[in-house]
Amino acid sequence: MINRSVSDRNWIFSKYEENKVKKINQELGISELLARLLSIRNIEPESCEFFLNPKIKNSMPNPFVLKSMSFAVDTVIKHIMKNSKICIFGDYDVDGASSSSILGKFLKYLNCDFFIFIPDRIKDGYGPTIKSFTEIINKNVNLIITVDCGTTAFEAMTLAINKQVDVIILDHHQSTEALPEACAIVNPNRFDEVTDLTYLCAAGVSFLFLTALISKLRNENYFTNNKIKEPDLLNYLDLVTLGTVCDVVPLLGLNRAFVFQGLKVMAKRNNLGIKTLSDLSNINSKISTYHIGYILGPKINAGGRIGKSHYGTDLLLTDDPEVAFKISKEINILNEKRKNIENIMLDEATHLAKLKDNNPVIVLSSNAWHEGVIGIIASRLKDQFNKPVFIINLEGQNAKGSARSVVGFDIGMAIVKSKQLNIINKGGGHKMAAGFSIDVNRINDFEVLMIELFNKSGCASSKEKNLYIDTVLSASALNEDFFLEINKLAPFGSANREPRFLIENVSVIKSIILKDIHIKAICKTSSNSNISVISFNSVNTSLGSYLINPKNKKYDIVGRLSLNEWNGKREVQFLLDDLSLSEN
Repeated sequence: MINRSVSDRNWIFSKYEENKVKKINQELGISELLARLLSIRNIEPESCEFFLNPKIKNSMPNPFVLKSMSFAVDTVIKHIMKNSKICIFGDYDVDGASSSSILGKFLKYLNCDFFIFIPDRIKDGYGPTIKSFTEIINKNVNLIITVDCGTTAFEAMTLAINKQVDVIILDHHQSTEALPEACAIVNPNRFDEVTDLTYLCAAGVSFLFLTALISKLRNENYFTNNKIKEPDLLNYLDLVTLGTVCDVVPLLGLNRAFVFQGLKVMAKRNNLGIKTLSDLSNINSKISTYHIGYILGPKINAGGRIGKSHYGTDLLLTDDPEVAFKISKEINILNEKRKNIENIMLDEATHLAKLKDNNPVIVLSSNAWHEGVIGIIASRLKDQFNKPVFIINLEGQNAKGSARSVVGFDIGMAIVKSKQLNIINKGGGHKMAAGFSIDVNRINDFEVLMIELFNKSGCASSKEKNLYIDTVLSASALNEDFFLEINKLAPFGSANREPRFLIENVSVIKSIILKDIHIKAICKTSSNSNISVISFNSVNTSLGSYLINPKNKKYDIVGRLSLNEWNGKREVQFLLDDLSLSEN
């Protein structure tokens, strides 16, 4: 462990087993370093080949193993045959928009009579409600399919039954030990589910549902009888990838195969909405998980956070270039507005969080915060304080909250528990993120319960932040061949972080500020070679101050590799995570 970080982080070298490294190296014929990186990620030797080249066909389960899948498929087929009017009810985040678009694309292909309803975050709240379902049912709908929501919407489901409207729930959020009365609830995280598919997001669940649906339609000769070519679901993987990456679910198993293959589909630029938004975002290279998670995703989310909730699905489903361009421009504007709101809120929330830094969890509330941005603030503070964070927006006697957790504390189950105790009015989520509504006078009770549940969880509360390093790297290795070798571990994301390297004894010879928040620097190594270094969001931080005023010191730097492509030129850059004064 190294404790010289200017960001007060512990630098820890990741452990690996030499015997496994040797076995992987020999059996796969790959480099010793790549074998070591696989071992660090706890990939067993027999699983390495699949990890490096994941295929959908090798990881797809029988979709009918999920509870209620048969009922869901039969119900939807019944309504397709009757040419019923169908409503897709989606969530307002990227996973909801992606899931809604996956189903919408399929129903559109079959010329079904359908429409998509995305609730307004402020006006309608999260998930199905009596108000929103009444509005939908009054449009003479026969079937409602909820995606990325619905598992805890008891009242809305009861209303649908009373109105003789069928409801199918496709979701991935934690359930209580009671389930609402829907025709079918397909959810790998329902309390009685026994599969190991709990890591799927709603887009992944929707893909499995369509796999099952097409299989049943094929067996019933639907496509032959109606002279329709069977759709190739692999063409839907760009939408599955979008939802999977942006919902920050683990990129392992089937999820890894989804994203690995989905990026290839995305590279074909067949989805007009994704293509147009990428062009307006100046993405000039192949779209990566970084582009999805940090550029495209936040922009698509901006509509649901502070603008028009339906923008995401409208963009992903449109075939009209003018519509795609118009929506892309508008969500770019909304995203800039979101950033400004976020910066103000983050300053206020950080100040309040420091006053509660002795608590194992942080619960904050204010009547001056924008409801659409509280989830981002919770995520930022979770990263900064390394604790579960609950951010609550007050509005009269009612309040809405958003939560983000750390590994080891299941925040979705904590929210379910608080609902069972009637401390919150409504809520749902999964292990790392959740949302809820609560009466103002119960916030103190909620905070006490969250602290109690955290203390019982066995999750270690720590103010220390660790930065895990894979290996020391020579500056001479910073070339395109080395980058391509390391990139065999991609796609990177949750549960598969980018490899992080330490380069020793460098000096900063030049630095400039980019877009008022980022810093680009040229560093010289002990062998007199230069390294291009980028440090994101580092202006006005301790890390940034050392880059701007290096004072002729020698530094050790830690970061990841990136291939910058611009105007036909390709350059390997070092994405700086931290630095320390060099001892040598």
